[in-house]
Amino acid sequence: MLAAVQPFLTANWRYLAMLNFVVDPRLLAPFVPPGTEIDYENGETFVSVVGLLFLDTRLRGLPIPLHRDFEEVNLRFYVRKKSADTWRRGVVFIRELVPRRAVALIARAFYGERYFALPMKHRIDHVDLALEVEYSWRRERKWESLQMSASGEPQSIPAGSHAEFITEHYWGYTCMRDRCGEYRVEHPRWKIWQADHFALRADVAALYGEQFVETLTATPRSAFIAEGSFIEIHAREIVDSG
Repeated sequence: MLAAVQPFLTANWRYLAMLNFVVDPRLLAPFVPPGTEIDYENGETFVSVVGLLFLDTRLRGLPIPLHRDFEEVNLRFYVRKKSADTWRRGVVFIRELVPRRAVALIARAFYGERYFALPMKHRIDHVDLALEVEYSWRRERKWESLQMSASGEPQSIPAGSHAEFITEHYWGYTCMRDRCGEYRVEHPRWKIWQADHFALRADVAALYGEQFVETLTATPRSAFIAEGSFIEIHAREIVDSG
């Protein structure tokens, strides 16, 4: 009997604030890894600004002192890759912010991800049926933030829904020069709160590039907070891009 393969990283992802915008796919073309293609929902594709908490983070089962709990804010979009007779639906990260330099270095070295280390902080107020989350980062002495609020109980995500499209991508893809890096992310299906209020307060041009200003300053298609769960991230493999 073969032993189970130990994941490279485990953690709890909690309180994922997800702000989702329709985007012109031509803006994403330079970021699409070889062998993948942009994933669409009803003829549209999206970029998402996502803030979340990493809790009890472990590499190969071992905690790293002072690096177990931290914030992340990322900008991502959605792709798919054909594998045998099925499609693997995944995400590509355009930029990821974390407060720990070592986390950024590990992610760049082992996954080829675009991680950057900045001072960060968060605020989570979850009292009874009221929820407020805020993820903040500091660039050039100025604090920027992603903030959301919601109320009530988290709800299951309906099959075939927009929220399912955003949350149910279980692969990560990266560009490795002319090759494609692929890794598996495992977690149970999440529940979500629809946001009552949301705000992205940032210099979009400086943070993500001039090409994303119009997209990320438009009205988002959706805004919700995912409850999150325990997650497993497996080691990256270089895959055939043909």
